[in-house]
Amino acid sequence: QVQLVESGGGLVQAGGSLRLSCAASGGTVSSYNMVWFRQAPGKEREIVAADRWFDGITYYADFVKGRFAISRDNAKNTVFLQMNSLKPEDTAVYYCAAGRGQHWSRESGMSYWGKGTLVTVSS
Repeated sequence: QVQLVESGGGLVQAGGSLRLSCAASGGTVSSYNMVWFRQAPGKEREIVAADRWFDGITYYADFVKGRFAISRDNAKNTVFLQMNSLKPEDTAVYYCAAGRGQHWSRESGMSYWGKGTLVTVSS
């Protein structure tokens, strides 16, 4: 059973940066598609970024391209989401998820979830 714990959320002004971490235990991140989702108040959860284990390709949602970067440190068994140039519309709970299936961009393709970390961007 893989357990994921997110950290690094908080309150930041628009234009600022945050770095989210997702620490894994009970399994190695190098063997999973690692994906960040987010859910804003009153909205559905959506994919933000993914790092696919089977081909090493990263994916970014259009609304974060050029601003966010996903990375993983296999030695620390941790995945990161560097978030720059934050906007008020980035305010959401950010979730880390892990899965091995082909549906890496879907919630249904994830086997394990963290509890989330809140990011609030003030204008």
